[in-house]
Amino acid sequence: MPRLYDSRKRILVTGGAGFLGSHLIDRLLQQGHEVLCVDNLFTGTKRNMEHLHSNPRFEFMRHDVTFPLYVEADEIYNLACPASPVHYQHDPVQTTKTSVHGAINMLGLAKRLGCRILQASTSEVYGDPAIHPQTESYWGNVNPIGPRSCYDEGKRCAETLFFDYHRQHGLEIKVARIFNTYGPRMHPADGRVVSNFIIQALTGKPITLYGDGNQTRSFCYVDDLVDGLIKLMASPTGFTGPVNLGNPVEFTMKELAELIVSETGSTSTLINEPLPQDDPKQRKPDISVAQTQLGWTPSIPLRDGLKHTIEYFRGDLG
Repeated sequence: MPRLYDSRKRILVTGGAGFLGSHLIDRLLQQGHEVLCVDNLFTGTKRNMEHLHSNPRFEFMRHDVTFPLYVEADEIYNLACPASPVHYQHDPVQTTKTSVHGAINMLGLAKRLGCRILQASTSEVYGDPAIHPQTESYWGNVNPIGPRSCYDEGKRCAETLFFDYHRQHGLEIKVARIFNTYGPRMHPADGRVVSNFIIQALTGKPITLYGDGNQTRSFCYVDDLVDGLIKLMASPTGFTGPVNLGNPVEFTMKELAELIVSETGSTSTLINEPLPQDDPKQRKPDISVAQTQLGWTPSIPLRDGLKHTIEYFRGDLG
C-alpha cells in the first residue's frame, strides 16, 4: 500500500486499545498517518497495541475521556465506551458518563481544533426494534430505565450532542451506527455472542442459547467495518450520517452456534437459558445509505470471518 506522506494526518482515536479501535489504528498507520491512541484501559488492553510500540507514528496516552483532553489532531474518531452488556452494566453510571461527558469533551476538542470528528454510535439506539430491517430514519424502541439503558440512552444522547454541535457551531461530524462486529482481539470475557460461543466450543462446554435461539443478529467482520468507518470519515462535508454500518445477512443464534460447533470440530451441546431483559429479538441493518453514499458493502462471509476469529481464540487458549 503506498505511503501517503503528502497527505499524512495526525489522527486521534479514543478507545483505541479496544477490539475495534486497535484494528482501525492498524489501518490508519498502514495508510501512513500518525495516530494518537487514547484509552483508560477499562476494557481495552495493551496487548492489542504490543505490535505498534516500535512504530514511530504511533503514540499511546492513558486517559479517561470523561475528563477534558488537550492535544493536537487533524481528525478524531470517538470510539471510547464499553460496548458489551457485561462491561457496560458493571458500572452503568460511568458508562453513561463515558458516552455523554466523553462526547462533550471530544466535541469541544474538535471545535477548538476546527477538525472533523466521527462518533462510533451503535445499533442499540434502535432498542428492541418494531421495524425490520432498521433504517436510519427509525427512531427506535428503547427502554429508558432498564439495565441496558446506560449504553442505549448514553449513545442516543451522544448522537444528540453531535448534531447539536453541528447545527450550533458548524462542526464537521460523522455518525456511524455500528451493528454486531466480530473478529480477532475481541475481549474473551465481554459476553458477546460470537466470543462466548467460540470459547464455549473450544473448551467443550455447553453453548448457551438465550430464549429459544431464534432471535437474529447480523455479523460484520472487523475488516469490513473498518473500511466503512474510514470511508465515512472521508465522505463529503455535507454528509453527516447517521449511517448504518453492518452486515445485512441475518442469522439466528442457533444457526450461529451450529456453525461455530462445525468450524471448531467441537463436541459441545446446545442448552437454553432465559432471555435477558430488553434483549432485542431482531437486529439487521438496512445499509442502502452506506451503499449509495459511501460505496460500502461488507464482503467477508460469516464462515470466512469465523475461521480467523476461531484461530485467534484457539491461540489465546492454547
